[in-house]
Amino acid sequence: MPDYELLELALFAAIPRRDTKPLAKALLRRFGSFAEVIAAPRERLLEIEGVGISVANHLKIVEAAAQRLTKTKVMGRPALSSWSALLDYCTAAMARSEKEEFRVLFLDRKNHLIADEVQNRGTVDHTPVYPREIIKRALELGASSIILVHNHPSGDPTPSKADIAMTREVTAAAKALGIALHDHLVIGRGGHASFKSLGLL
Repeated sequence: MPDYELLELALFAAIPRRDTKPLAKALLRRFGSFAEVIAAPRERLLEIEGVGISVANHLKIVEAAAQRLTKTKVMGRPALSSWSALLDYCTAAMARSEKEEFRVLFLDRKNHLIADEVQNRGTVDHTPVYPREIIKRALELGASSIILVHNHPSGDPTPSKADIAMTREVTAAAKALGIALHDHLVIGRGGHASFKSLGLL
């Protein structure tokens, strides 16, 4: 189903008995795709003629449902063997955020995801990260390993020098307490980068 048809159906639930095609096309012209429309900040959605509070709220409900669905595919399952589902979830949750966000996925001995927590939110290009807090939380949860994930609002997932330095600090702190760092994923609109795949871990 093309993006505009799916968006038309989503809009029809919010504004029944009205032709939603013009509004769907206007939203796609502004934001580019169905995923970008539902992930757009509420205030930017409201800038579009024809989008009121009820339409904006409905689109945010659709976004929340999409994120919940991708999350259920990874919770309680071996994260390392469900890698594509894990990437889908991280992309849905973070790729389109306008601010940098740093989260940690905590895994048990069998690599099942036991918690996914946003540790910090920052500006468009920086989020403060505190290795000690990450390891403290891992110990509280009884996690055996962790996966670090953060987004680049610029869209380019290439790790920065600061990303690499911070990852080394977390790796050292985790290793000292017997906690493994499986990977650090950088999520961008155009894809993702894996520290492990890049040989940075």
